[in-house]
Amino acid sequence: MKKTKRPTEQELLHQWLEGDLDLTQQLYVEKDEPQPEAVEPYQPKRDRDTFLRSLRRSLRLYNVLAFLLCAVFAALMLMTVANLPRYGSADAPTVNEVAQRYVEQGTEETGAVNTVAGMILDYRAFDTLGESFVLFTAVCAVTILMNLSPKKRRPLPKEVVNYAADPIVAGVCRGLIPVILLFGVYILLNGHLSPGGGFSGGAVLAAALMIYALVWGDEAASRTFRASILRAVVVCSLGFYCLAKSYSFFTGANHLHSIISPGTPGNILSGGLILPLNVAVGLVVCCTMYSFYMYFRRGEL
Repeated sequence: MKKTKRPTEQELLHQWLEGDLDLTQQLYVEKDEPQPEAVEPYQPKRDRDTFLRSLRRSLRLYNVLAFLLCAVFAALMLMTVANLPRYGSADAPTVNEVAQRYVEQGTEETGAVNTVAGMILDYRAFDTLGESFVLFTAVCAVTILMNLSPKKRRPLPKEVVNYAADPIVAGVCRGLIPVILLFGVYILLNGHLSPGGGFSGGAVLAAALMIYALVWGDEAASRTFRASILRAVVVCSLGFYCLAKSYSFFTGANHLHSIISPGTPGNILSGGLILPLNVAVGLVVCCTMYSFYMYFRRGEL
């Protein structure tokens, strides 16, 4: 849009002399009119008492809904328990041929002298895989919640007590930690022959790593047992478990011959896949417990 050229004072005077222009009207038009002040839109302010009343109503509603939900859930659980068969009844799901097969043919079919290990890592290995993934998921959740980025990390406080400087504590731990590690390995490797296995052996191994971190400090433990190594061990152990049992599930479901022999019961190299699976589960448990300890102690691995 083109702007009209404003007439000069001489042109205005010439038009006024000829009677073509009313100068008083022109001056009134060109006079700057005062601009109205900007008025802010009305925003109603919330009263504090009103806010507190609404908050109390929300809390009461939340409590009522939570109570109703708990009551419904408890009623469903009680109805389920009431409809269960009596303990020892012939109609009970536990009184069937499964338990009898575990006891009578478990050693022959799995090669494990420890019937519990044969049941957990052979007959019901899929359940144990789910338990291992629960541990893996727990580590991932704790890592996401507690492991801060390097920019947000604060300098960690120095150790209050330097156990490594104490000759008695350091000397005893130097001899005790290898013994604990050796005992944990023994439990892992003999889980199919005697009481023990992956979960208990992994807990013993994790105890040795925690003692090392407690005595020689978190920094030394983080340099020795790096987070990348722990994550690699967990992923490789779970991956091996999945691949090994997938082969067993495939051959068993399709009635195919498996190249994995149960071996001679009682020998250290027997039990088919139970021995390596015990090791895999033990490593997952060890890394999980040690990671929890380090995260809750210092906020990072």
